Amino acid sequence: MALTHSTSALPEEQRSTWADAYQSVRKRSEELCAPLSPEDYVIQTAPEASPAKWHLAHVSWFFETFLLKEYLASYPEFHPLYRYLFNSYYEQIGHFQPREERGFLSRPSVEEIVRYRAHVDEHMLTLLHSASEDVWPAVKQRLEIGLNHEQQHQELLLTDIKLNLSANPLRPAYRNDLPDIPKRSAPSMRWLEFPGGVHEIGHRGGGFAYDNEKPCHRTYLNRFRLASRPVTNGEYLAFMEDGGYDQPGLWLADGWATVKRLHWSTPLYWESVGGEWWQFTLGGPRSLNLEEPVCHVSYYEAEAYAAWAGKRLPTEAEWEVAARGLAVAGNLRDSGYLQPVAAKQGDGLLQLYGDVWEHTASPYQPYPGFRHAAGALGEYNGKFMCSQMVLRGGSCVTPADHIRASYRNFFYPHERWQFQGFRLAEDVS
Repeated sequence: MALTHSTSALPEEQRSTWADAYQSVRKRSEELCAPLSPEDYVIQTAPEASPAKWHLAHVSWFFETFLLKEYLASYPEFHPLYRYLFNSYYEQIGHFQPREERGFLSRPSVEEIVRYRAHVDEHMLTLLHSASEDVWPAVKQRLEIGLNHEQQHQELLLTDIKLNLSANPLRPAYRNDLPDIPKRSAPSMRWLEFPGGVHEIGHRGGGFAYDNEKPCHRTYLNRFRLASRPVTNGEYLAFMEDGGYDQPGLWLADGWATVKRLHWSTPLYWESVGGEWWQFTLGGPRSLNLEEPVCHVSYYEAEAYAAWAGKRLPTEAEWEVAARGLAVAGNLRDSGYLQPVAAKQGDGLLQLYGDVWEHTASPYQPYPGFRHAAGALGEYNGKFMCSQMVLRGGSCVTPADHIRASYRNFFYPHERWQFQGFRLAEDVS
């Protein structure tokens, strides 16, 4: 039931700051979709790749469901069936359109989704400027989750657009005006050592974090080394040419079964044309750059490569300890390439943020002391803490203000449509 609010008791400057943040994030989602044709908004070529139209509607449903219906008195619901069409997986909210059938919907039209977004935006701004002081903490908490949730879907928009367009034999580009990729050689791989002992990981407070990043807790690590940069296309090609996809001894049992079942022999989006390697990008087909980090490989492929190289993948705790204190900077979405680029020469750990989400050897599980949030919002992260693997560091399509050292992304070990790569680790004897 919606609550009635008293007159504003919060400084208008604070309300305006949050309203500006809301409008900025919402505008960016629409800008990312601007290069699409109306037909592009509808297609879904795999269960994991939702149509662009669905993304735009779902993030609006999130604000409508968790903020407007809860905190804005007499909120007029845009359409009663949208609670079914655009719910993603919140069982406590009610039934929802099956994920693999989101692309079945030619209606509502893109134009109607735009009207839906405008409807939600108008009422969200009303809420932000009128919520009383007693409910503002709850509104602010859900608003922060909603804005970060929409940023996650902005990344998924680009990821899903790439997969959906790649299924077209015309190999259409999402954008033809992406900046040229820097032409440089990747620096030699070096090994950086980190001390063992008791370390703290997890979000330490200050700024937004998801519940799965908490609580901050202690963990014990042996001494370890991390590679200075991720594995490149050229290095991964050497694995392929050495028969990496044909050697069962390198693979986990589930990984080998997946290779055989899906007939994998290359990373996703690689294609041999006339004896030369090409890859599909958001800018269309491009000649494979051997110096760039390898991308669109599953956990199984990363783990097999590590076995072939005589190394291993880092744990998420090792990755976070190594990242602590380093500035969040790199080839993130704000750089505009929307594609991994070769590392620059430099000291220390390179490309820790951006370019590719880095596979870790850690299963996605709750931290000690983790507690599910009450209600449907508790389904956001917690119920997926089984059978998935953790990735760290963001990618070339991650917003720069969305990533941090404690951020935990997670995918099933066979999935590779996300911008995923890896760096190697080794024990110190």
